This record gives sequence, structure tokens and C-alpha cells, in this order.
Amino acid sequence: MSDMGTTAYRAGEKQGLGKHWAVAAGHPLAVRAAQAMLELKGSAVDAAIAADAVMGVVEPMATGIGGDLLAMIAPPDSTPVAYNGSGAAPLLLKAEHVQALPGGRIPERHVLSITTPGLVRGWWDMHQRYGRLDWARLFQPAIQAAREGFAVAPVAAREWQIFDFVLHRDPVCAALYRAGKPPRAGEQYLNPELAAVLQDIATQGPDAFYLGRPAQQAEQAMEQVQGLLRTEDFRRHKGFFCEPVSASLGEFSLYECPPNTHGVAVLDAVQSAWKRPVDQDAAELELVKATEAAMAQASRVVCDPAGNTVCTVVVDADGLAVTFMSSIFKRFGSAYAVPGCGFVLQNRGFGFSEPGHVNGPGPGKRPYHTVVPSLALKSGQFHMGLGVVGGLMQPQGQIQIWTRVLRDGWPLEKALFAPRWRLEGAGRLALEDGFDASRAAFLREHGYVPPDKGVGELAGRSDFGGAQAVERLGDGRLQAVSDPRKDGCVALD
Repeated sequence: MSDMGTTAYRAGEKQGLGKHWAVAAGHPLAVRAAQAMLELKGSAVDAAIAADAVMGVVEPMATGIGGDLLAMIAPPDSTPVAYNGSGAAPLLLKAEHVQALPGGRIPERHVLSITTPGLVRGWWDMHQRYGRLDWARLFQPAIQAAREGFAVAPVAAREWQIFDFVLHRDPVCAALYRAGKPPRAGEQYLNPELAAVLQDIATQGPDAFYLGRPAQQAEQAMEQVQGLLRTEDFRRHKGFFCEPVSASLGEFSLYECPPNTHGVAVLDAVQSAWKRPVDQDAAELELVKATEAAMAQASRVVCDPAGNTVCTVVVDADGLAVTFMSSIFKRFGSAYAVPGCGFVLQNRGFGFSEPGHVNGPGPGKRPYHTVVPSLALKSGQFHMGLGVVGGLMQPQGQIQIWTRVLRDGWPLEKALFAPRWRLEGAGRLALEDGFDASRAAFLREHGYVPPDKGVGELAGRSDFGGAQAVERLGDGRLQAVSDPRKDGCVALD
């Protein structure tokens, strides 16, 4: 058994300090892959791609080549750049298809929820602009893990078990992900079909995916279940680099991806809460209110059901920084797998609103996205990269962490480890275990009541997300922190 396919799950450090480069990612094997690329003198983007490819192997409920990519890049000598690698709805999708459904909305894991995968093209586009290593080299850790096997991590095993119920409808998906008998923590899992597809992508580039067997197999599978995704959708897909949205916050500048994401809502809330009340309880209340107002505004143009994602943050020795986030949306995406290819298609179309809404469905249209990578500059230089996974917790977690680090001056580990709150609806506030009791009482007294019993996507419990972050300290060192709520860790030099 190779090092990438260790027989026992080995947790890594959750925080650390380094002088040259830093990585924070959602799984030890992903961190090791990124570290290997950096030790080969690869760029932060090389490292992030290698880590993300591994994440698609070891956390198939969260991401994979059937999903999307969004990223925020901070070159050391220029302004930040965003990348949008979200896929569009099939060209065959019409409003009439959706209007005929119960409630006039696309259900959570319906065949019409499937959108074109954007991740593989995103890897390529990012590598073309910022990569240094040979393309094929980036995928060897992921190929090895998929082919030889890996030990399933504790949090991943728990989510695999919770969401086993979605795996039974599609026989291909059921066989691929062991429906009815999900792997336990520490148990070996391998995916040779995915290893073969990743090998083709490594040797032939993105055309192996968008013009090759995965696209053809996806079309055939969709035709059998009245799905609309076709090889033409794969062929037409393109991602793009774009200018981020930003806000000035004293000496800091905070950057988020523009629509079709929730980045603007994060900026609105952090700006609204920037002038902090002296009283700590009042400050927390104002932050909750600012978040609620920003999310309400976003909901007028964005449909934001909860989902899942992975995040990698890397800063390399040359100062290039990237926050890299990929997702298949809901756990196990659409739960429709591509035969013989080892991955599921995403269900990002569930993020469409009803027909006629600004975020309503349409042929070739991108739905609004929950994935929001971000970073901050301090006096024009990179200061911190941050991503939070967990659907509604992505913008809400960012708002809490950015405010505590930039406004309140909290150490990064304190900001990531502290108990969180999560708005589950208007006036409905879930509080994480360990949340300050007196502050909780203050929030309850001011109208924020617990969610209804059973609300929450983790078997009726609220998901408080998981963050990855790297910060440049005042002395020039890098601090990386990986959220203890997830399986991730850090590596530094």
C-alpha cells in the first residue's frame, strides 16, 4: 500500500507557522499533494489543483469532476483576480420543463437539477495562467489515491452515512458509493474508474473530459432517465477570469467573487457591522442583524439552499496566493453517476428560483452559486485567504470570521475555532455547542429564537461549516489554520 493509500487515517496539524509557503485544505492527503507540488517548486495554483483533485477522490459527497470551481487569486505584483468556473444549465432546459414540476421549482436531486461540470476546465484555465509544473504531474496523487485506495476520514464517513439515503435511486451511483453499506471511518475505499478518467485528463488535458468518454457516457445516461445534459453542453462550456467585487475596510480591502455568487452579501454585512459597539453582546447582535439583512437582500436575487463544498488555501514562496473552492452542491450532488467514470454529476440547478425570477432557469444559464472564495489585502499587499464550506454557512461563516479577524483583531485560530451561529431563517438562529451562554441569552431576548426541531441538513442538526485560511502576519510569517470541524490540516515551510 502506498503512502497516499495509508491503511489508517492519519490526522494532521490544525494550525502552524511558516516562513516560505503555507497550505490549508480539507484532508491530509490533499495537503500532502499540495505540499509535494510546492516542494517541486510549483506555484500555489499547481498545489491547489493537486489538492483539489485529491479532494474529489476522498470526499466524493462534497466535490469531484462532475462539479464546479470558483477561485480568488492574489498575484504578488497586481490586484486580485476572480475565476468563475461554474457550469450552465443544459441547452435543452426550458421554463416549461420546470413549470410542469410540482411547485414549479426544480427539486433537490432531480435530473433537471444537473448542470454542466466546470471543474476540469477550471483546473486547466488556472494552470494555463498561473501554473509552473507539468500538467500531468498535478494529478498523480489523486490518481494514486483513487487507484490504490485510501482510509476514509472520520467526518467524511459520518456524512457518507447520513446521506446514504440519496444513493439508492440510481443503480450506478448505488454501486459506486456502496449504498446501504457506506464505508466507516478508517475503512479503505478505492475508485479505479475515477483513477482512469483522471489519468486521461492528466495525459490528454481537459478535452479528454469535455470531448471524450465522460461527456458521451453522461449523455447516454441522461437520455435513459429523461435528463437534458448533452455532449454539446460539455463542448460549449467555458469558464472565465473576472474582476472581483471589493470593499475598503480601514487599512484592509476585502475581495469576493461577483455574482453569480453571494460575495456581495458578505461585503454588505461586514461593512454594515464594521463600526463595532463597545458592548460585546450588542456587537454580536448587530453582526447577526447585518448578516440577516444582507442575506435577505441576496435572497431577492439569489436562491440559496444549503449544500457542500471543499476549500484549499495556498500561499507559495513567491507570494502568489489562492483561495480555491470546488463543489457538486448537495451531498453527492444529483446522485446520478456517470457509468464507468467514477463520479456523480452536480445538482446546481436546484439553486434556480422559479421561472420568471431573475434567477429563474433557462437554457445555457448559470444559476446563482453558494461558493464564495475570498481574500483580503492589507495596505495593498496580501493579508489573508479564506473559504468556508457548508451551504448557507459559507457567507455566514465568512462574515463572522472576517469581522473577528479584520475588525476585532482576533488571532486566526481563535476566529476559526470559536463557536458559531447560523441563521436558518428569519429570526431563527442556531447556536453551536459551546457558544457563550450569556451572549446566547442576550440574542434570544432580542428575538432570535432557535430553529424548529429537525431543521438542519446534518440529520436534523445545523451545519456550522468548515473553514480553511492562511494569513500573513506582521513579521512576514504565514499562519495556516484548518477548521477542527472537518478532516483537514495544514502544512508549512
